[in-house]
Amino acid sequence: MLEQRLHVGPGAERQPAQKRIQLFNGVVLIALFIGSALDHRFGWSTVPVPMVIFGNVLVAAGFYGCFLVLRQNSFASATVEIRRDQRVISSGLYSVVRHPMYAAALVLFSGMPLSLGSYWGLLAIPPALAGLAARLLDEEKHLTRDLPGYAEYRRKVRYRLLPGLW
Repeated sequence: MLEQRLHVGPGAERQPAQKRIQLFNGVVLIALFIGSALDHRFGWSTVPVPMVIFGNVLVAAGFYGCFLVLRQNSFASATVEIRRDQRVISSGLYSVVRHPMYAAALVLFSGMPLSLGSYWGLLAIPPALAGLAARLLDEEKHLTRDLPGYAEYRRKVRYRLLPGLW
């Protein structure tokens, strides 16, 4: 299970659309780190300590959310695929949103620039959200088509990523 979860990125994906989406997401994440580092190094923005602490809280919350997802769903994977014995998980965080790992990643990504002392790094968050949305929309097509029970789960759990919004 651990080995399967460590195969990530565009090269690990089987579907061409997911390869492109993951390449985009990788570039955005690198830009988030590089932009934040350059901002901090050259002092383009000054982030007060309480905001840095808030950023660290978001990072910790994002990691904790990812931990909970991996604990609740043994089928969670870094690639879009269906395993032979896979079933729909609809309890825990999956009863709130259909893609809690992506929701946790969004919280994590949002905290990173702040925790690194950068406001400019926050400019990477809208493209990161767009990349996550593209990934989950494409993934949902695959899951609806190939995972028994997923279509019914979609009807039961309305929100994909952000409770109350989308």
